[in-house]
Amino acid sequence: MAATALVRWRRIAFWASARRKRPLAEKESQRWLNATQVVAERAEGASQLIVVGDRESDIFALFARRPASVELVVRAAQDRALADGTRLFARPAAWPVLGVREVKVGPRGAGDKGRTAKLTLRAGPIQVARPRNGADAKDPKYLDLTLVEAREEEPPPNTEAVHWRLITTLPAADLAAAEEIVQIYRLRWRIEQVFRATKNDGLALPDVQTHDAARLLKMGALAIGAAVRTIQLVDARDGGTRPASDVADGQTLDAAEAIGPTLEGKTQRQKNPHPPRSLPWLSWIVARLGGWNCYYKPPGPKTMAAGWDRLVAMAAGFHIARSVTH
Repeated sequence: MAATALVRWRRIAFWASARRKRPLAEKESQRWLNATQVVAERAEGASQLIVVGDRESDIFALFARRPASVELVVRAAQDRALADGTRLFARPAAWPVLGVREVKVGPRGAGDKGRTAKLTLRAGPIQVARPRNGADAKDPKYLDLTLVEAREEEPPPNTEAVHWRLITTLPAADLAAAEEIVQIYRLRWRIEQVFRATKNDGLALPDVQTHDAARLLKMGALAIGAAVRTIQLVDARDGGTRPASDVADGQTLDAAEAIGPTLEGKTQRQKNPHPPRSLPWLSWIVARLGGWNCYYKPPGPKTMAAGWDRLVAMAAGFHIARSVTH
């Protein structure tokens, strides 16, 4: 497996005005190609590799130069020219509706509980033309790809409609395939949740006062691990079968068993309803330690992060006390 060097990007303001004149290797957009190459190298031998990107990664060169082992699902940002002279965004209007499916839309801000949207699905093949400006002449003149459109036809009043145009290297000849591509794209939200948990919704990583690159890299790696644990705890708040050992060691779970009963109240809502040492059971304990009162809105990343910090501190004291008494 080839070694992949760490690449650091520094944004320079005046570059934006000359972006079309610079080669891709000198642009920040190059990071999308680098990431795809890293995936191909690090996951060599996987049965299937799919890289999912939002609108920032809608780059012709990414599709043209992707490793052969990597498939792409990217939300379109550009109303690209097609080989027949038409435009990308207008193409789905001529396609039949494959079906209508409901999807959960996450909260858009404070006080928003999220909602369920009915999306009309269309899909078909497209042939994307190489851009006139900024493209490398070595890239193919046309690329044969697939477009999947998921569109909310009747959004609630005063609500922005959900509208995803997904360009992919995967085929989508029927409703099942189109649904799978939409689901793959929706999984990207998990990454956003993890990033949010490293920032204002949990660890406040942007507030660190060090500017040393090596230290920031180490802190970022630690923060990602902690944020993933936080999101796992949030996911488990509604139940499930995963064991608590997925996020905590045996000593922490021993302490949680002792702490848990002290957090329960007299009402049924204030009882931990989950099987002992399951991840939902641990999530309930962590949420209570973070300040959740068992009523009103469910615990989010901030509550879980605060609760985890308390649990770890209490677990340390618990085991010190046991070692002294025994």
